[in-house]
Amino acid sequence: MTSSRTDRARGLRQTSGRAEERVWAVLRGAKVEGHKFRRQHPAGPYFADFACDRLRLIIEIDGGVHWLDEVAARDVQRQQALEALGWTVIRVTNDQVFEAPEFLVEAVKTHAQRLNG
Repeated sequence: MTSSRTDRARGLRQTSGRAEERVWAVLRGAKVEGHKFRRQHPAGPYFADFACDRLRLIIEIDGGVHWLDEVAARDVQRQQALEALGWTVIRVTNDQVFEAPEFLVEAVKTHAQRLNG
């Protein structure tokens, strides 16, 4: 029997948007320097759009709804909570995903280099 968190993560993966699908195509299969990412990965009480445990790195994809004041305020609280758990959070807009997907690869590489000294 699966847990409700597993079911929730599965549901989120199945309803992902175009931007998330594009990001997953870039990250899946450890394509970025061998770093394994997971989609809708549980992190504390939240589900990260994409997370790499080894790097303690979360990538969040923000669509237009994230510009709304109440959503932006929740995003700040959520990010602070994730950072308190030891994660680094990179936020990327849908537009950035489609206009400059290489930004993600460079951001992951930069974060990994910082960790490795």
